[in-house]
Amino acid sequence: MAWAQRCFVLMLQLAGAMNADAGSVDQLAAYTIDESGVTVSGVSSGGYMAQQLHVAYSSLIGGAAIIAGGPYHCAGGSYPFNMLIAMDRCMDATDGVPFFGPPDVEASISETHQAFGRGVIDDPSNLSGDQVWLFSGASDTTVPRAVMDVVADYYHRFSAQVTYITDLAAGHAMITATDGANACDATREPFINDCDYDAAGALLKTLYGTLKQPLTWNQTSLLAFDQSEFIDDPEVHGMAQVGYLYVPQNCAGQQRCRLHVALHGCGQTEDDIGDAFYTQTGYNDWAEANDIVILYPQAAARTWFLLPWPNPEGCWDWWGYTGRQYHTQRGVQMRAIKAMVERLTGH
Repeated sequence: MAWAQRCFVLMLQLAGAMNADAGSVDQLAAYTIDESGVTVSGVSSGGYMAQQLHVAYSSLIGGAAIIAGGPYHCAGGSYPFNMLIAMDRCMDATDGVPFFGPPDVEASISETHQAFGRGVIDDPSNLSGDQVWLFSGASDTTVPRAVMDVVADYYHRFSAQVTYITDLAAGHAMITATDGANACDATREPFINDCDYDAAGALLKTLYGTLKQPLTWNQTSLLAFDQSEFIDDPEVHGMAQVGYLYVPQNCAGQQRCRLHVALHGCGQTEDDIGDAFYTQTGYNDWAEANDIVILYPQAAARTWFLLPWPNPEGCWDWWGYTGRQYHTQRGVQMRAIKAMVERLTGH
């Protein structure tokens, strides 16, 4: 009986906590956003998603930064039969199975042109001249440099302006100057490494040009918002109920600001690492000093009964677990993030 009573009390406490959290979550609002200043970045699966968004919505998104990601439509569209390609050609993630990459850039380019021909992505000629910042850690064995080299080749083929960093002995992680919980060459949770290198600052300066030195960000400027407004049944489609937004003080006052979308990687959801990605990766300090609103959409793990399938690590969809159109404007996660951007820009 004591055990049952304890379980009941814990359930009540959990329900109370959930209700309290729900009360602090707002709807996403519109701000005065310069639509020529919308950019995106991501790490790991977030890097894949960042490129998908950049390619699919190239008339809206004017630049991208990719850390430890891979080329467009790398895994193909034959889910679940493409999992070997995703795990061992687009990355090197399966113990006992040799890496048989890198992927073929021609396949990515061909799919880009075909998708445009089908009317499911914007004209890829929009990529010409866009700023693109790429990072491949020299100690990253999860997404080898050979995969990131293909991303660089892809963007060069579309005449983007590419900055490619490869000389830092970093593991598979988001790279920071001081806030990382892990040593630079580590590959483990929370996948935020201290490398004495400010990746957020470097990529934002590439995407936006000269920036003011960062300022300490304000906790009250970090807002939680309801993602279910932008996607039906978020958990079914690999997204969390709640996302986050950093709004610098000037931007809250309706000053004209820019917008950057920052995408976490696998194993970096709030359930996995708490608030670390949207508070400890360096974006907010630069945003506060330079009037950049930072949108932090949140993915979520999705499993089937007791099986670790199809998305146990809370990855963004770059292999098709949400459907064959995952990499186009018809992809459910793609549409959701686009709708968030439209709300913020007032459309």
